[in-house]
Amino acid sequence: MAWFMLAFDDLLSKYLGLPVDVWSTLVFGFLIVPAVLGVSFGIHKYYMMALLSVFEWATLQMEQKAKEKNHHLYKHYTSGIIDKNPDATLQRKIQDLRHSADRLSLEPRFDLADVFFFCRKALESIIDDDVTKRFSAQELESWNLLTRSNHNFRYISVKLLALWVVGVLIRYGVLLPFRVTVAVAGIFLFIVLSTMVGFLPSTKLRTYLSDKVHLMGYRLCVRSLTGIITYHNRENKPKNDGICVANHTTPIDGIILANDCCYSLVGQLHGGLLGMIQRAMVKSSPHIWFERAEVKDRHLVAKRLRDHVADENKHPVLIFPEGTCVNNTSVMMFRKGSFEIGCTIYPAAIKYDPRFGDAFWNSSKFGLVRYLLRMMSSWAIVCSVWYLPPMKRKEGEDPVQFANRVKAAIAAQGGLVDLIWDAGLKRAKVKDAFKEEQQQLYSKMLLGDQEDQNHGKHAEAKCPGEDKGN
Repeated sequence: MAWFMLAFDDLLSKYLGLPVDVWSTLVFGFLIVPAVLGVSFGIHKYYMMALLSVFEWATLQMEQKAKEKNHHLYKHYTSGIIDKNPDATLQRKIQDLRHSADRLSLEPRFDLADVFFFCRKALESIIDDDVTKRFSAQELESWNLLTRSNHNFRYISVKLLALWVVGVLIRYGVLLPFRVTVAVAGIFLFIVLSTMVGFLPSTKLRTYLSDKVHLMGYRLCVRSLTGIITYHNRENKPKNDGICVANHTTPIDGIILANDCCYSLVGQLHGGLLGMIQRAMVKSSPHIWFERAEVKDRHLVAKRLRDHVADENKHPVLIFPEGTCVNNTSVMMFRKGSFEIGCTIYPAAIKYDPRFGDAFWNSSKFGLVRYLLRMMSSWAIVCSVWYLPPMKRKEGEDPVQFANRVKAAIAAQGGLVDLIWDAGLKRAKVKDAFKEEQQQLYSKMLLGDQEDQNHGKHAEAKCPGEDKGN
């Protein structure tokens, strides 16, 4: 351990000009100790205001340079580049196309112009589909000095370039070392303290100490990312008799929620450092970890969840029903497993502010280590969390309908787009059932009233005089 401290001292003195005792005082005095005690100096508020002022100035500089070239800054519209009307039915859209083709006949029959409708829909799906763009970084209208991929980068001046260089030096030379130090110290303290609490007998004291250790660990993780979180409607925080479900943007979603309330996490048991942390957590608190083979057994997963929820002494379960990360603009289909348990559901909506850093994890593009490095080298992770009123399954409502109702509530509260698509389409093909559904809709439109009349005649022949009885 002594050689490590000497090497660390030499590294700090060489690159940052700080001896290890000064560095330790800064880190422990201003980051670790306040996180353990759950207090804040209020510096984050002024830090955010200063950054927003810099971003606004940078945008004005780009606009000025664009005017000199008689150009306009590119504005990104989150609704997409294709004009879509989600309220219009298939029949209405085809009728509008026939009108535009000077075919005023709206008879239920096949028309050659209908082919152009499906061709257009196919091209729209290729150019601007509702699934693929949910797994790419959220586009910003202004430059936040973090990336050069902005469409308006061609309007960057020498002043903005110098400002970007200064930002890189601050983020990688000052913020990143501080954050890595806090993260390492937090993980080390959490593993040691959680393991020690695990040796205590199962009493109220052990539960109390376990909660404090978990909250301390999550707070240190949030501080290591410069997390600035605003919690709304805390009177709706989850209780021990149900499951908390939330939209999923990043692996740190669980840390964001657990920073304010203790949860029992559900997931697959891993190896390495993550597995060590999981084993330390389960020694002091009843989390639910599954082996790789057990995760595929839906009945086993449902049974363990049901048994956990039935015990009022255990913390609420935290689940992300989407199954994968979505880019902070939408909420995709919720898996029905969490809604089959028959317990109270506590919805929570999470919305990140992309101006300070992109929290979305594109697992197809970045590994976990590289993603965490990007997070720790961003300006901050700013987000809002809304606790929604608890929801229960209504009489006659199946799990899928219940899941869709909860998803719609989360999307409305977080200002997110509510999509019916399965997030698994990120790596899988569209199911044939979706194609067949569109074919059936078009077939019904072609049959028109004839199908309804045949159905009515069949019902009248089967149940004559039923209306009179009612």
